[in-house]
Amino acid sequence: MECLFCAIAAGEAYGHRVLDDGTAVAFLDARPLFPGHVLVVPRRHAETLTDLLPEEIGPFFTRVRRIAGAVERGTGAAGSFVAANNRVSQSVPHFHVHVVPRNRKDGLRGFFWPRGRYASREEAAEVAARIRAALED
Repeated sequence: MECLFCAIAAGEAYGHRVLDDGTAVAFLDARPLFPGHVLVVPRRHAETLTDLLPEEIGPFFTRVRRIAGAVERGTGAAGSFVAANNRVSQSVPHFHVHVVPRNRKDGLRGFFWPRGRYASREEAAEVAARIRAALED
């Protein structure tokens, strides 16, 4: 399957680019939450955050930071929402970060998914311990 974001990065598919360098390509989302909604993608194909090489992460997120400021200034937004899906809910299997301009009372409410609580402190401690153990792998 051909990757749409790789095609945009290569100039083979159209996108309203706002940044294009050796590390990342950023372009307007074709289906924005608000005007100025930008997707930032690593130039090299990486399906998920964990597929980025350690030396790619800092430079990539430096671009995300720059885009967040530019989106806010360029749209006159009071702030921005910066988020990424990692495999689940990725409409294109190429890691990308959404930078969405935000203003108070803009109609977006909280997160886009239901939130819950742990059943107990013990359950939360068990989950935290499993994640800590996975960090050691």
